[in-house]
Amino acid sequence: MGKLLRDEPLSKYTTWRVGGPAKQLHKPANLQDLSHFLASLPEDEPLLWLGLGSNTLIRDGGFNGTVILTQGTLRDISLLEDNKVRAESGVSCALMARFCARNNLVGGEFWAGIPGTMGGALRMNAGCFNGETWDKVCEVELMDRKGSILHKKPRDFKVGYRSVEGVGNNWFIGATFQLEPGDKASSLASIKQLLDRRAETQPTGEFNCGSVFRNPPDDFAARLIESCGLKGFQYGKAKVSEKHANFIINDKGLATAAQIEHLIGFVHETVLDKTGIDLHREVHILGEKNGQ
Repeated sequence: MGKLLRDEPLSKYTTWRVGGPAKQLHKPANLQDLSHFLASLPEDEPLLWLGLGSNTLIRDGGFNGTVILTQGTLRDISLLEDNKVRAESGVSCALMARFCARNNLVGGEFWAGIPGTMGGALRMNAGCFNGETWDKVCEVELMDRKGSILHKKPRDFKVGYRSVEGVGNNWFIGATFQLEPGDKASSLASIKQLLDRRAETQPTGEFNCGSVFRNPPDDFAARLIESCGLKGFQYGKAKVSEKHANFIINDKGLATAAQIEHLIGFVHETVLDKTGIDLHREVHILGEKNGQ
């Protein structure tokens, strides 16, 4: 049986460590349990799926609906024939990278640099260091509002840079990925090199959500933000990272979601005003503001 929690603070489940309570939060025991739970919900019940809680800003007023938490569950991962790997949506991207490497498969090392789950990586075509999730997808599994499982191919979606269209009112619960045969030692060495580079260039030791804005064509959001003199700029306890300008950190865990959201808006407007470039958010802002 899964676990159902009422008025559960979502700050416990987001990498920014902010967010008000969910009306209820369900931790499914497995896919069958999740299917039964979804089937029991009213058709108009607002739903929010959370993995590791990166790339997401939950407002201080919380979420007036049901949160499905795949963090710590839905984490089956298996090696298939022909250098393929199947992973459920709750598998962390870092674990996926290591699993592939340890099974002498290459091409998935980039997942080690993504601070999320495979479900989130599928939903937004997450990528870094010249790799993107959907480049490896053979087939995906989704679940609809009634708890039914759907199987689809990449051709059923319109996949772009940090975007996947055609999901509809369904959610990714797993996928099969195509890798290439390789060498375990060199692949693990590549992962270590990638993680070392990430630690050098990103504020990995501070509360953040990952990149806040998408990179515009032929440019970098961080460069634009820094060029506007915003590196280190602070509003309340929300701060533009001095290490990487496309990261906003929750300084010492004392920021509110409202402060972070305000700073995101300020950065966006400043870059637009000074450069004419309209940065698009990569982070999803969800939930209710306090008093709403």
